[in-house]
Amino acid sequence: MPHMAPAALVDHYLGISRLLAGQLDFRSAIRAVAAEIAHIIPHDHLDVCILIVDGNYHTAYETGMDTAWGNAASAPVVNSPIRSLLWGEVDYLLTDDAINDARFHFEGAFKRPIIEQSLRSRLHVPLKVQGAIIAAFSCSSQSPGVYGMEHVDRARIIADLLAPYFFALRAAEQAQQSAIVEAEARAREEGLRQGALKLTEALEQERQRIGMDLHDQTLADLTRLARRVDRLARSGELTSEALEPVSRGLQHCMQDLRQIIEQAKPSVLQLFGLAQAIENHLDRSVRDSNTPVEWAIVDETAGALDTLEPTVSVALFRIAQEAINNAVRHAQPLAITVRLRAEAKQLALEITDDGRGLARSRGRVGGGIDNMKTRARLISAKFVIGPGRNNRGTTVTVSLPLERDAEIAAMGQEDRQ
Repeated sequence: MPHMAPAALVDHYLGISRLLAGQLDFRSAIRAVAAEIAHIIPHDHLDVCILIVDGNYHTAYETGMDTAWGNAASAPVVNSPIRSLLWGEVDYLLTDDAINDARFHFEGAFKRPIIEQSLRSRLHVPLKVQGAIIAAFSCSSQSPGVYGMEHVDRARIIADLLAPYFFALRAAEQAQQSAIVEAEARAREEGLRQGALKLTEALEQERQRIGMDLHDQTLADLTRLARRVDRLARSGELTSEALEPVSRGLQHCMQDLRQIIEQAKPSVLQLFGLAQAIENHLDRSVRDSNTPVEWAIVDETAGALDTLEPTVSVALFRIAQEAINNAVRHAQPLAITVRLRAEAKQLALEITDDGRGLARSRGRVGGGIDNMKTRARLISAKFVIGPGRNNRGTTVTVSLPLERDAEIAAMGQEDRQ
């Protein structure tokens, strides 16, 4: 590069400062000053590598060439080819041929762009604020032997110009991320609060329903039976024939009580697990409907269901119960399929029917769906309801993040199979 007069260099340094003004993000800032920097230091590739707050990770913003460095959202500093600079072990890095320089090729080094883009000449200096390294400024050329100590001095001046601006951008980005996290946390907290209120109301309605069932049905039947037994006792006609209607009535009461208890407490779930409880409810619901509905349950979780907390299992069962009831009562389906899957670090529960669909199934919207949404929200699950396959029927899907111990259990179960 021809020798440049000091006045010309100063003009280019001032140009960098002017171009930085008004840039609101790292990528636009580095691209805005790239041409001005090229007058000072020739390069084919230019990047600024920003340290994330904890100092263990970094992310690169580049121009001139798109490489794997710029495409990575973040990467461990320990794998960076310039980690010695980022750690403050050296004050600069300068090489005539990075492809053959052992400093860039230690075990685990993220060096692929050096090879793929043939980045031979490389120059790196730190960006510092109050003595602390916040980033690294890097210039690379595909030609060997391009840079010398003169370019190191120029790079340091450029780094001093960039450092306060990039420090401010990093602080603004961190503040924005903190605000987003805080807002999301508040939204989740409010959502859970509202969900808990709705579920409490639903539980209170369910309690009142059970009370009315017991009062209007079972208690009334038992009262009539008690009066009949009392009349028979006074008349002295306690024969087997006279007691036969009483026995029949008691059996009906017991059957009604079993049904109320079954609806209130999913005992099959506690004894045999989620898949068996859903299968039991699906079978009983179809039989009680007296309609020819084909049904199937497919468990593809490889044992992951066994790791769920009891409260999570109950919530998933109640959602499946409500979805099945809606399908049987309102959709007039020919088939209902329940599928349980464990994949991509999540557990999915899917209930599909081929009935009339939401738009045409009166009664399928309202409290039942709200309760399903609330139950899903309270276990941090995603709830989706919409058309089934080929726009036929309805599909209810609940996706739950799979805990690490559940993943391990699932993998262990697969190994045993």
